[in-house]
Amino acid sequence: MLSSLCTLACSRTCSRILGLSLGTAALFAAGANMALLFPNWDVTYLLRGLVGRHAMLGTGLWGGGLMVLAGLLSSGLALLGALICFVTSGVALKDGPFCMFDVSSFNQTQAWKYGYPFKDLHSRNYLYDRSLWNSVCLEPSKAVVWHVAFFSALLCVSLLQLLLVAVHVINSFLGLFCSLCEK
Repeated sequence: MLSSLCTLACSRTCSRILGLSLGTAALFAAGANMALLFPNWDVTYLLRGLVGRHAMLGTGLWGGGLMVLAGLLSSGLALLGALICFVTSGVALKDGPFCMFDVSSFNQTQAWKYGYPFKDLHSRNYLYDRSLWNSVCLEPSKAVVWHVAFFSALLCVSLLQLLLVAVHVINSFLGLFCSLCEK
């Protein structure tokens, strides 16, 4: 039991030191590449095209800098993905399912088409009026139930993901910046 706690503490300390080291190294690499673009801190070399191709490739900026920082901050991509899923699910629930529905009430002839029948239905909300669930969408069967069930699940899961990733990001930054405060 004690050894597992020591291993956990050691790996946590190691990851903090590694994170701090990688972050510092990434900033240093980006700064070094920027300095290479301005020999003697003079912008005219860059403007006249008198900077070597190795410096112009910018590998310190995008390779050692941005890519390393992106690796440290990859939780941001998870946060963005969860946010996109949350917003998309909410809009999908608002618009309703894509299904075949009868448009004969609009043009007085029997006509069916695929679309979003609830999207422009301002007088009634299909989420609260279950009588619309089986009467509006003709195909696929139970389209509204399927749509509401899965997009509601996606909405809940993505909200949970947003919360978990936010906690992870906060914990990572606290671990990164507080690593030097521990004994």
